[in-house]
Amino acid sequence: MSEDPVGARRQDPEVAAGVAGPNTIGRPDTIGGPNTAGVPGAVGLSRTAATQRLARDGANELPSQGPRGFPEIVLEVLREPMLLLLVGCALLYLFLGDTGEAVLLGVFATMTVGITVVQTRRTERALDALRNLSAPRALVIRDGERIRIPGREVVVGDLIVLGEGDRIPADASLIDASQLSIDESMLSGESVPVGKRPAPDPLSDAAMGRPTGENTPYVFSGTLVVAGQGVARVLATGPSTEMGRIGHSLQSIESEPSPLQRETRRMVVIMGTAAVLLCALVVLALGLVGGRWLDATLSGIALAMSLLPEEFPVVLTVFLAIGAWRMSRHQVLTRRTAAIEALGGASVLCVDKTGTLTENRMTVRTVVAADGERAEVGDGVLPERVHRVVEYALLATRIDPFDPMERAIRDLGVGDHIDAAHLHRQWQMVREYPLSPDLLAMSQVWDDVADGTRVIAAKGAPEAIMRLCHLDEPQAQAWDARIAALADEGLRVLGVAAARLTHEHDRLVAGAPLPGTQHAFEFEWLGLVALVDPVRAGVPAAVQACRSANIRVLMITGDYPGTARAIAAAAGLDHDGEVLTGAEIESLDADALARRLRTTSVVARAVPEHKLRIVRALQTDGAAIAMTGDGVNDAPALRAANIGVAMGRRGTDVAREAADLVIADDDFGSIVRGVRLGRRIYDNIHHAINYVVSMHVAIAGVTVLAVAMGWPLILLPAHIAFLELIIDPACTLVFEGDPENPDLMRRPPRAPDARLFDGRSLARSLAQGALVLVAVAIAYLAGTHMGLAEPAARASVFSMLVLGNLVLILANRSGTRSIAATIRVPNRTLWIVVVTALVALLAVQTVPWLAALFRFDWPGATILAACLAGAVVLAAALEASDRWLFRRTRFA
Repeated sequence: MSEDPVGARRQDPEVAAGVAGPNTIGRPDTIGGPNTAGVPGAVGLSRTAATQRLARDGANELPSQGPRGFPEIVLEVLREPMLLLLVGCALLYLFLGDTGEAVLLGVFATMTVGITVVQTRRTERALDALRNLSAPRALVIRDGERIRIPGREVVVGDLIVLGEGDRIPADASLIDASQLSIDESMLSGESVPVGKRPAPDPLSDAAMGRPTGENTPYVFSGTLVVAGQGVARVLATGPSTEMGRIGHSLQSIESEPSPLQRETRRMVVIMGTAAVLLCALVVLALGLVGGRWLDATLSGIALAMSLLPEEFPVVLTVFLAIGAWRMSRHQVLTRRTAAIEALGGASVLCVDKTGTLTENRMTVRTVVAADGERAEVGDGVLPERVHRVVEYALLATRIDPFDPMERAIRDLGVGDHIDAAHLHRQWQMVREYPLSPDLLAMSQVWDDVADGTRVIAAKGAPEAIMRLCHLDEPQAQAWDARIAALADEGLRVLGVAAARLTHEHDRLVAGAPLPGTQHAFEFEWLGLVALVDPVRAGVPAAVQACRSANIRVLMITGDYPGTARAIAAAAGLDHDGEVLTGAEIESLDADALARRLRTTSVVARAVPEHKLRIVRALQTDGAAIAMTGDGVNDAPALRAANIGVAMGRRGTDVAREAADLVIADDDFGSIVRGVRLGRRIYDNIHHAINYVVSMHVAIAGVTVLAVAMGWPLILLPAHIAFLELIIDPACTLVFEGDPENPDLMRRPPRAPDARLFDGRSLARSLAQGALVLVAVAIAYLAGTHMGLAEPAARASVFSMLVLGNLVLILANRSGTRSIAATIRVPNRTLWIVVVTALVALLAVQTVPWLAALFRFDWPGATILAACLAGAVVLAAALEASDRWLFRRTRFA
């Protein structure tokens, strides 16, 4: 469909006039609605035929898949390397008698299973929401009688009676309609209802059209009647409907694991394999060479424990769980925790215009008087010259409208925009002239009880109102230019006119029978009323924040290109006026579409299938996509995107169930806060993983060094477990609680193929671990040189290892700041861990029964002071390593 050059001048009848038909909500089942006496096939199906078709075609609902049972889900989860590692570590600790650590890891394993069970049910819930939405109760005609039945019992061929406020139960073709207007925003994304007309051949089996069709005879399952009445013949039910096709595409889309999940799994597999191989090698080497099988076994277990990175899945679980809690405090609800960190890496944000960038409600923005004076509607009183335009626009509007455009006009009378003298609350409406296909305008006749005159107010498509007012060609051309300018601003335009019947009229007098058509009145052109679905107040600032974070915003809408350009400009999107249309998308292959999207910020006249193609094209081009939306039409794209973000208040159940994140307050700015938090989480996870690897390198190095040098067994499994009691809270709570770096939102998104732990990070962690190992080796050699016995030497080595552990925590809190600078960054949990570790270190060396358990002897205050000095030197060495060897990465 080509763009309308004058915007609203070619709207459907109901939209053009901003009119709602007679209110039939609450009507009895046997009355109301259009007169079906002359409607072909008005007797409908027989009850017998309906029963047969129901048995043949099935219920009018989406097919459901039986939910997988708990054992099946658990078996699937158990195949995950991360969970296998958690369970394996728990069993290992249980075998060693460390029940506390085994229980802790068991709790994390249970949490992982629980989270996965929740996620595997999301598709079923989305389909349930679609089914509940698409099968309301329906008023049908069978055997010539109107009966109300459950929506799931509607069959192909049924005649359904439609009235204002009804949810349409199936896809159907109109055979009769009166002022029928349908809200198809759930399928099309457009907030303005579209008018419907009966099919030229009511009994034709022509294929259904697409949603958003203006003046088409097709109505769609799940959409809402906002005005008028109609009778339609059902053409498709259940999965064959437009909504059913969306449900099928939603069901067929598989959610991929986030990059962080894939990277963590890779690291777990690598380090777990290395732990098993090295453990076996150490046991064989000590057992076969020295015959010390007991020491060999203990050394092998200690080495395996030092290398098994059980903290990796713990870090991922804890960071994302606490991140979800932090997000909820900002009105962002998390449905899939991995989406939090993934949102921080989003490079393209695909935004649905209606209800996401805009408020999904019509408001009057501009009023133009007959002399051309233009007034913008704000908080104050409008200029006097436009009061008459507003006065007659109100008189041409129902008192309690259902139609969003009429409600917007009615809101002008509720505020203080015009004088109360123009409201005429005491007048009485005599007659309404509905619009017709030949005249896209409607009028209402009012009795002025004060002076006995009758007033006629009309509104509708501007060209129809100009025709009623008999404007000459120069006048019409001048107003065409004004209307085109308003349309380019994304406004929908209505013309307003007035007529008055008095005793002085030659053709008509008050009290005489009113004429049959609006053409019989002598109308006066009053001007224009222009309406808009306004951009949300916080959107421009949020878009600017995305721009600062190097996130490209792509607006996808079903509206006309002119309206899309205006909304994009109001929202502050970067675009040069170029708009990609749905028709162009149809003509492009995947590669061509990806190339076009690299320079496009606005997509217009799009349908759900186009959104899916856009998301997939961007993904194949290497982008990480976050898709926002609130309608049924958005659900497949929400599922296909890397991160789906649904609106909570205005969003449909289907969109919320399909999304990864839900914005509870519909604030577009919350998405930016989510990006900020996602980046912070990723940075802190990176810091925590660096720390975990470097500490494991140091611990494993001590065991390997003792074996290689023929030293006595230095680290026992109990020592490793003690160190884990420091590592676990440090790598989770300490690093998770670190605040964000000041430049967090001024750097580009990380590359989609960027690894959490790449070669540079590995080299840095190996270097840090090696420096700690050197400090530990010096402590051991110094102790033995001073004549310390094995238990005392072991205590000095353990003291140096614990202090080195604490230094590694400080060194890895930031990739851009020095250790001294990180100490000044507030983190209460850090100091709790430091103090607790130091107190515990003294306890295991001074409390007799603890010292016996750990096989320690008191090394002396001098040795401990030397270890403290060694920790200071170690901190300086780590600082120099970061500064000169690795030039500090840009991870904050």
